[in-house]
Amino acid sequence: MRAFFLISAALLMGGGCAAGDEPRTHDQPMRAVVLPDLSRLEESVQAQLRERHEALIAKQGNPRTPAGDLATEYGEMGKLLLAAELLDPAEAALLNAEALAVEAMTWPYYLGHLYRKKGDIPKATVAFERALRLAPNDVPTMTWLGEAALDQGRPDAAEPLFAKAVSLEPRSTAAHYGLGRAALGRKDYVGATRHLEQALALDGKASVIHYSLAMAYRGLGDQGRAESHLRQRGTLQMKPDPLIKALDELLNSALTYERNADVAGSRGEWPAAAEYLRKAVALAPTRVSAHHKLGTALFYLKDRAGAGREFQEALRLSPGFAAAHYGLGVLHEEDGAHQQAIGDFSAALASEPVNVDARLGLANSLRRSGQLERSLAEYKRILTLDSSVVGARFGYAAALVRLNRYRDAGNWLTEAMALYPNELAFARAAARVLAAAPDSRVRDGARAMAIARALQSRQPPTIELAEVMAMAAAETAQYADAVRWQRQAIEAAAGGGRRELTERLAENLKLYEEGRPCRRPWQADEPIEFSR
Repeated sequence: MRAFFLISAALLMGGGCAAGDEPRTHDQPMRAVVLPDLSRLEESVQAQLRERHEALIAKQGNPRTPAGDLATEYGEMGKLLLAAELLDPAEAALLNAEALAVEAMTWPYYLGHLYRKKGDIPKATVAFERALRLAPNDVPTMTWLGEAALDQGRPDAAEPLFAKAVSLEPRSTAAHYGLGRAALGRKDYVGATRHLEQALALDGKASVIHYSLAMAYRGLGDQGRAESHLRQRGTLQMKPDPLIKALDELLNSALTYERNADVAGSRGEWPAAAEYLRKAVALAPTRVSAHHKLGTALFYLKDRAGAGREFQEALRLSPGFAAAHYGLGVLHEEDGAHQQAIGDFSAALASEPVNVDARLGLANSLRRSGQLERSLAEYKRILTLDSSVVGARFGYAAALVRLNRYRDAGNWLTEAMALYPNELAFARAAARVLAAAPDSRVRDGARAMAIARALQSRQPPTIELAEVMAMAAAETAQYADAVRWQRQAIEAAAGGGRRELTERLAENLKLYEEGRPCRRPWQADEPIEFSR
């Protein structure tokens, strides 16, 4: 192997300029592109790099190779090395490509990204400027040059770049995001919120935008909106531009495919995620995480059988893999196989006792199977681990209702409404309990109606909301309104083809038509589930 590297170096070694100098013309000697130690990389990537390197050596050693073809070989080698984060040889290859193809913006563009990875923002700026001179209207290059200016604390230099990008491509999320942050840097909070809100409207899944929006609203003194965006902040970036997307997909690597699947999945792009993961599994059939993630993608694609097979394969490879046990638990619970789900979630917890998702699955399965006291204990354990798990807080209330502990349920839901005013499921459940609990000490029709009316202004019309309005109206002896609301719920259910729900709703309609209130917040077979 060492001999191979030495021969490669001898074939490619040219005159004495160091990698990183300005590109030279095609008649100048080329920089050496020597493969470093590849042992830390996957075997498939090692093979990919060596094959590309051998092709480059062949082209470089043939005096008849046109400069353009050699530039392409150097460039493709540089891209592959950059994707593998082998930055020094990537730099040499890309500089050679740029020297041989002085009119191509692709190579200085990739060099700009290489220098960003190295943390050398001044050098990245120079490279992006060279690319922009060759493609003056290229929006991605413009935005990356603007990013480099922001990285150097120069919002005044960044703003015209982002502004031009927006003028050329009004629906560019990255350009609006950059323009908003440039305005934020200049303390133009009005302009910042305008462009950042536009960026979020164009790509609502780019959670990274929320932090800058929070800072802009804080600058305007709007603490409510600032806090709201801070709660939603994350690290998910905008969709990459075509050249970066091509780079991200370049390596024939199970890890790379899995990482790309993670990004696609976080954006809800499940067909793409599944395709990446199939490639990962094909390359590394014993990679447990790839099987589990493929099962998850197939679950979201409604391929339940395929999802089950992948979860089972993950467990065959690693019997204690908690995430795969959890995935099977979800499948069994959705099928109504509560006891199997309880076994799956318990197996996940045996491996990871603090896995909150698995414990919530267990608690819900226990509740749905009628093991109510055990479910209460599990919900309490979850809230001890993480008091912010609203699903556990709602499930606890649902178990109290099933135990006919309506006073406790009402108090619990009232407290939850105060803690989480934006989680309207608590308000809908509280209104039901206050309107229709069989315990007269719990019922409060006026309060139920006040909550229901507040819900009308805070959420779109739904069957459940119409049903809640009807319950509250009946409890306050407004039977004509109760009938009207209940009929609306029935019409909506019938329009959606939900026959069983229509029949259930008809039972309460009969009560209201007879001038009688409802005394069952939920029927015995009616699910009580958390929904946003």
